[in-house]
Amino acid sequence: MILPDLGENSYGPDAIRYTRAFGEGFFARLKGDTLTAQASFTKARAEQQQIVNAQPDYGPALIVLGLIDAGLGRKDDALREGRRAADLMPLSKDSINGAHIMNLLAVIYAWVGEKDFAIDQLTRTAHVPGGPTYGQLQLFPQWESLRGDPRFEKIVASLAPKE
Repeated sequence: MILPDLGENSYGPDAIRYTRAFGEGFFARLKGDTLTAQASFTKARAEQQQIVNAQPDYGPALIVLGLIDAGLGRKDDALREGRRAADLMPLSKDSINGAHIMNLLAVIYAWVGEKDFAIDQLTRTAHVPGGPTYGQLQLFPQWESLRGDPRFEKIVASLAPKE
């Protein structure tokens, strides 16, 4: 598979690549700036859709499109893209990027309000090498909607450092 060339303005772990517009949308969302988030995610979606059009069966590109659609409130599109990405690149096919996609599918579920699916996904992902860490689940803002749920807290506790 050919990795997308997003130039020097891209970032992300391994095959998962985000554009600057995605980052701007993500941070605007965190700040509660919905207008900037919508504008940035809309720009990011146009960029990402071109990548997906060029490589429609490439899981890393699809999972990023799913995240963008989740950020835009396009729930059905986000779920379809995220699930397809997970089907295209399972752990059995790629243990590194498959783990990233599993984590990001949980984020999509959380962002679109599918709390039960998000927690179920995290339950499967939590102890996979490359899965979410204790610190990520404790601190990263994408999990905010899950905090306080006893099922989520149990996952976090299971990853806590042992003395």
